[in-house]
Amino acid sequence: MLVKDGVIQKMFIEPEVEGDPFEVSDADTMLDYINPKAARPASVCIFTLPGCPHCARAKALLKEKGITFEEIVLMQDATYTSLRAITGQDTTPQVFVGGKLIGDDDALEAYLRSR
Repeated sequence: MLVKDGVIQKMFIEPEVEGDPFEVSDADTMLDYINPKAARPASVCIFTLPGCPHCARAKALLKEKGITFEEIVLMQDATYTSLRAITGQDTTPQVFVGGKLIGDDDALEAYLRSR
């Protein structure tokens, strides 16, 4: 619900269905209600490898900019076969922004500078 100065302005009530679908009470619905013209940030995904200094640098660059991201850890969440199939590369990190392959940590740094 949206409450202003202790007064309920709007309630987002979920339909009675099995599970926990979050069809109308999720954060995106609330944000759309408050500001329907606001642009949503692009989703960011990064393929990493444990102990990789370039991966650590890429994650630090994203965190410095306050960009949230999903991390896919090779040999834990995915394999090199998956990395090559999705990115065409076999090195880490590989960063995607809004579904577009940006590339490694240097490419990410250049991308962030250009924004």
